[in-house]
Amino acid sequence: MKYLTLLTIGTVALGLGACDQTKMETGSPTPNGASATAMLKTATGADAGRATATEVAGGLRVTLDAMNVPAGMHGVHVHTVGRCDAPDFTTAGGHWNPTQRQHGSMNPQGPHEGDMPNMTVGNDGRGTLGVVLPGATMAGLLDADGSAIVIHAAADDLKTDPSGNSGGRIACGVFQAN
Repeated sequence: MKYLTLLTIGTVALGLGACDQTKMETGSPTPNGASATAMLKTATGADAGRATATEVAGGLRVTLDAMNVPAGMHGVHVHTVGRCDAPDFTTAGGHWNPTQRQHGSMNPQGPHEGDMPNMTVGNDGRGTLGVVLPGATMAGLLDADGSAIVIHAAADDLKTDPSGNSGGRIACGVFQAN
């Protein structure tokens, strides 16, 4: 009985230790970590929310608080160029993909570094999203031509290269260092 109790305690301790290690590798804040913010606009210039990228252990944590976006599921991606010229925001370039992989978390040859999960927007036009982009760096995000975050018109299928069939670009914001 005493042996079984010690074995159980040891197993629980190992499991908790593994959870702490996973947390360190997937988004624990880094001391004095840099951050950047993007203020999103629609094609008509209306405010569409705010995204923040923060350095964390193992990558960048990106959070998005969207507003004035049509209800439903929307693909969200970091794009490779820090430009958001309306009306179609094509100046933001393609998805941020410094590792030259294919699009989507469900693609065996993916994902792009800038691929994010879909965001659900309610009938009030608001939605939130938070994700850690593993391996991403602030230096890469804020390179010579910068980067942008884009909300797409439709849901991302998370597998079709190069953009997940997520439709047109309906909101865009350029990341600026804080």
